[in-house]
Amino acid sequence: MNPATNATATATRTHPSTARLRELDLAHHLPAQQNYRLMQTLGGSRIITHAEGVFIHDADGNTILDGMAGLWCVNVGYGRSELADVAHEQLLQLPFYNTFFRTATVPAVELATKIASLTGGKLQHVFFSSSGSEANDTAFRMVRHYWDLRGQPQRKIFISRWNAYHGSTVAGTSLGGMKLMHAQGDLPIPGIEHICQPYKFGEGFAESEDAFAARAANELEERILKLGPDKIAAFIGEPVQGAGGVIIPPRGYWERIGAICKKYGVLLVCDEVICGFGRLGSWFGYQHFGLDPDLITMAKGLSSGYLPISATVVSHEIIELLREKDSEFFHGFTYSGHPTCAAVALRNIEIIEREGLVKRVAEDIGPYLSKALERLHRHAIVGETRSLGLIGAVEIVRQKGTNLRFGNKEGTAGPVVRDRCVANGLMVRAVRDTIVMSPPLIITRAEVDKLVDILDKSLTEAAALLA
Repeated sequence: MNPATNATATATRTHPSTARLRELDLAHHLPAQQNYRLMQTLGGSRIITHAEGVFIHDADGNTILDGMAGLWCVNVGYGRSELADVAHEQLLQLPFYNTFFRTATVPAVELATKIASLTGGKLQHVFFSSSGSEANDTAFRMVRHYWDLRGQPQRKIFISRWNAYHGSTVAGTSLGGMKLMHAQGDLPIPGIEHICQPYKFGEGFAESEDAFAARAANELEERILKLGPDKIAAFIGEPVQGAGGVIIPPRGYWERIGAICKKYGVLLVCDEVICGFGRLGSWFGYQHFGLDPDLITMAKGLSSGYLPISATVVSHEIIELLREKDSEFFHGFTYSGHPTCAAVALRNIEIIEREGLVKRVAEDIGPYLSKALERLHRHAIVGETRSLGLIGAVEIVRQKGTNLRFGNKEGTAGPVVRDRCVANGLMVRAVRDTIVMSPPLIITRAEVDKLVDILDKSLTEAAALLA
């Protein structure tokens, strides 16, 4: 399934030496989510120079299988010439124009129409921005504005989950449930509550799947009743929590959550930034779980990461109220509906459709990955493997048959396994003591085998280091 690429052939630009690039990196560049003292100790960043298919290459000459699809996003793989071509064409015709002055561009209108056809039903209205964080900020403001217009301004509270990730802006970080992020900047902001995550391996290990699903979902109803149903604006959740450690909810969890939201008139916001565009084997995660959200947010796979673009899709009921009340929504970004980004996203969706990638993930490569990961159960330090579509996780434990961790706190073993994987040619991520992965949707069976082979070897090496 790997596309024909021209990334290496056209890589003719002359760069400074690798050593000089690392010096400049330390002197001037601030990478995302980093300990800058540690970066200094390590001598700077790994410099990625080019990529094709499912492989990235660094300045030291290493070829690495990208088990993270960049950052959960390069769904159609690297080196797609037609995405570069459509960007070039659009840049020549109309590189940029805003949407502030009652204006729109052809790519933005066409992309909104295409997204509405994929979401269907009541989800017919699309607001564009540039990142998942901005898309979730937009949902936050839209929901609160909606309740104001409904004459219920007291409905301000959003309920989210611990360990959720909804972005790095002030609102996005607050909506998310990452306590280390909350500790910086006096977050979360008021009006945001958190309940437990549906993480059975970590928080419901000894319970039956049904009992844990009921307990985790019931926390939502308990919190609504505690705070007052008339105070709750919305519940926001990722269909599968990605950055939190690939938390795949137990059967029945989302069905219960949806019913609770409807019972109390609470809006449901699905964060599809990671799960959207085929990652779970459906166009969107809410479709996989049979949900009926009022808003969804998306980014990443929308353009396969080729250009920054995101969207908040809003139900017809919400937009009709704004129209009825003749209310302006005082919200927007310079790059909302950026025509070049929209043109690339539109072609990216065309590729996903043309190559049948969503169906392939559901019926072929997703199940193949799940079966391949089972080979890792032979390791004494593997407590569980889990996957859905092309998103997966491996739990690292110190005692087989338990969820006990190495060391005095979580996060001791995960980085050890991750570092061995990267050294052996596989890019994965460690979330505390969970190894997570989300390879491009074009990955072949042979490449899945390679991914699992490297995991297998790295677990053996890590076990010796952790002993």
